[in-house]
Amino acid sequence: MNTAADEAPRSPGRLVKGIQGLIGLFQFLPASLTLLVLRFAAAIPFWRSGVQKWDGFLELSPGSRWLFENDFQLHILGETYPMPMPVLSAHLAAIGEIVLPILLIIGLGTRFAALGLLVMTGVIQLTVPDAWPTHHLPWAAMLLALMTWGPGKASLDHAVARWYGMPAR
Repeated sequence: MNTAADEAPRSPGRLVKGIQGLIGLFQFLPASLTLLVLRFAAAIPFWRSGVQKWDGFLELSPGSRWLFENDFQLHILGETYPMPMPVLSAHLAAIGEIVLPILLIIGLGTRFAALGLLVMTGVIQLTVPDAWPTHHLPWAAMLLALMTWGPGKASLDHAVARWYGMPAR
């Protein structure tokens, strides 16, 4: 007759094997799915911000213009500086926040789109320095991963590379 004391030494072994089996299932997740989800996750916050900056086709919203001209300040080495060329900066940010997420989602020029959004993240970090742990660091991590590993097979980059007989990374 087995008692609870007899079963105790075997339980950790079962638990470890169960965890190893669960971890083994992760190897069946296709990298292309993971990279596709990563592309969407990185693109969405920028897209949402970009959509809010426009009042119509190539018409910047008055609120966005006001923010860049009056509110947004660059925080560099303990000092604050006004946004350089605020109207141009607002237009470039608004265009970048629309175009680059689209490129990221469809997987076209993915590494360059991720680089552009990473540069934007750096500028946003200088503008809103307290948001680095909740926003900027996760964005930067996602974008760096996409720059490193590329968009995956579920992308136009992969289709173009195959079309031209190039190795897709």
